[in-house]
Amino acid sequence: MSVDRTNMSEVSRTVKATPHRVFAELSDGWAYVGWVVGATHIRDVDAEWPDVGSRIHHQVGSWPAAISDTTEVLESEADRRLLLRAKGWPLGEATVEIVLTEQDGQCLVSLREAPSAGPGRWLDNPALRWMLKARNTETLSRLADRVEHRPIPE
Repeated sequence: MSVDRTNMSEVSRTVKATPHRVFAELSDGWAYVGWVVGATHIRDVDAEWPDVGSRIHHQVGSWPAAISDTTEVLESEADRRLLLRAKGWPLGEATVEIVLTEQDGQCLVSLREAPSAGPGRWLDNPALRWMLKARNTETLSRLADRVEHRPIPE
């Protein structure tokens, strides 16, 4: 699938682990609430996660204004890449690409996100890009902490 990178916010971080270990964390759909900024509750995870078409059923935001929706896998390459469609209607949806690159026994994790439908798609501006970059920088920080300090999920 071709990804429109026109309005993508991109952040990267080196994680002291192999791409295999990082992908193991990405493969634990129940763990997303522990590192994805804004995710507040995982309601269910399809047994096939992270196979193409599988979904995490989540909530974003704080109760009582939490939004229930899903994140779906559009593409998956074990130990290398996930392409996701994260939904949070009525706010819209985003395309999220996570790329893992081995570098000297460590893993460079690149996270790219762009609004793909709904209001965010038409609100592209420097403030929105700054907010996405700040949120995703914290997301990668949390992911790194989990990967570097937590045993591999079973």
